[in-house]
Amino acid sequence: MGRSPASLRTQLFADPEGRFVHDEVLDSCRRHSSKIAMIDVSCMPAQRITYAAYGAMVESAARGLLAAGTRPGEVIGIFLPNCWEFGVAYHAATLAGAIPTTLNPTYREREVRYQLENSETVALITDGALLTGIDLSGLPALRRVYTVRAPGPSGSQSFDSLFEAAESEQLPAPERDSRLTLATLPYSSGTTGLPKGVMLSHHNLVANVYQTLTPGEYLAISEDDVMLCFLPLYHIYGLTVGLNLALIRGCTLVLMPRFDCEASLRLIAHEGITFALCVPPTLLAYCQAAEQGKFPREHRLRWVKSGAAPLAPDLARRFTAGTGIPIRQGYGMTEASPVTHIGFLSPELYRPESVGMPVAQTECRVVDEKEQDVAPGDIGELVMRGPQFMLGYWKSPDATAAVLRDGWYWTGDIVRVDEDGLYYVVDRRKEMMKYKGFSIAPAEVESVLLEHPMVRDCGVVSRMDAAGEEIPCAFVVVREEKPANQQTAEELQAFVAERLTHYKMPREIYFVQKVPRTASGKILRRELRKLV
Repeated sequence: MGRSPASLRTQLFADPEGRFVHDEVLDSCRRHSSKIAMIDVSCMPAQRITYAAYGAMVESAARGLLAAGTRPGEVIGIFLPNCWEFGVAYHAATLAGAIPTTLNPTYREREVRYQLENSETVALITDGALLTGIDLSGLPALRRVYTVRAPGPSGSQSFDSLFEAAESEQLPAPERDSRLTLATLPYSSGTTGLPKGVMLSHHNLVANVYQTLTPGEYLAISEDDVMLCFLPLYHIYGLTVGLNLALIRGCTLVLMPRFDCEASLRLIAHEGITFALCVPPTLLAYCQAAEQGKFPREHRLRWVKSGAAPLAPDLARRFTAGTGIPIRQGYGMTEASPVTHIGFLSPELYRPESVGMPVAQTECRVVDEKEQDVAPGDIGELVMRGPQFMLGYWKSPDATAAVLRDGWYWTGDIVRVDEDGLYYVVDRRKEMMKYKGFSIAPAEVESVLLEHPMVRDCGVVSRMDAAGEEIPCAFVVVREEKPANQQTAEELQAFVAERLTHYKMPREIYFVQKVPRTASGKILRRELRKLV
């Protein structure tokens, strides 16, 4: 038996008990008042905001939300790309006692309306350009729309108007329980089905930040670090490990609205980036840049974190060989705020192909189909519990009961544990797939395809390409009078692309005589994967 790392992760960075996300951020703003908190490169020139200025804007915007009638426990939607306004809107919403629900800025009208209606959003903070082609009328709870840069439709207000509220507006007293008060309501497909709101409390998020900042680890994150974040803040990875962790720790956060390889390489060199949040496709782009001599030779980048999708071992080795920079792979899910595992950078435990070991206070079991613990080294489903796990799914008790049982979260992921106690993700049981790190629920894509008059039946699965990327594929049964050809395939792809965000569009369409199903009508996705 090799050295077990379990003893290395026994305590949190700080005590999260009774702490709210905005408390932690505002405390950091007071401690680091003159330091640059955020550099937003979506502005021209890049906007540099000190911690003092950021804290003042959060408090002012929170007063504005309260003056506009926002009540504790109401939901505020944030429909924005990465920008300083996203951060201020998020922390102001929680400070005002509201619950932010974050939306992908590439969403189409049906996706936006579904989330706003399901979450009962009362106010939406967005940008006028994002509302093009989106009708927000008829949403019963929605009272106000604020736009940050480009003006919005008639009746919307400028985000800046929130800063004009009287200073006398009283902020709510923090009398509620941080374990029960929701800090965010992101939408995830969970293990199956249409997107569901994931109820994450302030205790969940603060605990997860402190779990990720494990004390005493090799190359730990410090207040001297400069973090590059092009991962979307609407996603829990960017929200927790990017926005909240960076500001609570006192780092400088460099925000890009989206990944641009050349622009990010310039920022790495110019801003003295010390660590970056990545996903496998961005690491592949960096590998190619290094092999073409475009990766900066003079840089301060000490390590990168990879998450959101499995990292192929060859890609990890190729990246480090080309750049000299180590990789720390992590693992988690929206339901866990998101981090449950993270790799080590210390030489004796450095395994970039592993997701590492559980973060502090996270218990894990690996079980077989009979829900019995498997022998060490054998594969089984990962089951976990810890302070970072969600309260449940919004208005979905049945879906909650399916994954949360006696305090344990059933991930649907198949893992193994090596002799050092390090975890490796082997496969997924759940139906959800990932394309370029973004989650896709097959049922959501299938429901759109079935709206097309040509489609009689369909099933959506993924296949792995040569680079280890999951490619969404649709198997379609067309009606007898319709042609099963390339033109039809392209028409169906365009039909989905008009109704769902771009990454959910099937990249490949196969025409079949029938979709294999169980006697109860459930799609046999395993059989479809065999056809691929």
